[in-house]
Amino acid sequence: MPEPLRLVMPAPIYLPAYRAALEAGWSPDTVMGNLATQRELDRIDRGAIAFLLSLDDPKAKGPPVLMKDGTPRPRLPGYRRWMWDGEFCGSISLRWQEGTAAMPDYCPGHIGFSVVPWKRGHGYAAQALGALLPEARGRGLPHVDLTTNIDNDAARRTIERCGGILVDHVEKDASDGGGRAARYRIILG
Repeated sequence: MPEPLRLVMPAPIYLPAYRAALEAGWSPDTVMGNLATQRELDRIDRGAIAFLLSLDDPKAKGPPVLMKDGTPRPRLPGYRRWMWDGEFCGSISLRWQEGTAAMPDYCPGHIGFSVVPWKRGHGYAAQALGALLPEARGRGLPHVDLTTNIDNDAARRTIERCGGILVDHVEKDASDGGGRAARYRIILG
């Protein structure tokens, strides 16, 4: 029986399970897919501790972020948490810009999440998103925006379950492959 889901800070104890998920073909980034998976594995191989430390960067001190097409973009403050129920379940991230709730055009939203295929259907994405919302509020954000592919019904249901309201449809940044996405907003009361 799995433990209750919790969000954990990436740490050496969880890294073998995270790596195994990557090696099984899962990606923490639904936009970049396999490219993100390979980049993560390469970064772990170059230095596991440096990789783990890079996932918690609330001052945006890390290097620029490489988009899908290789275009560098300024890093935003943010961090990633891993979903854990006694086993690795997925990843969720929060990013923001200091002093504003607005996000730059190249960034699809404040929060991104991905659950490994073998843990889907348990409501883990909604639980993780619900757990992260107070942290976003604590950062002074009045709302968070999330985007998902228009045809990603599971992500849309998850966002809606957590209070997300469809705001509009947007064109994703060309450096991330372009295409239409649904943008949702969750008001943080």
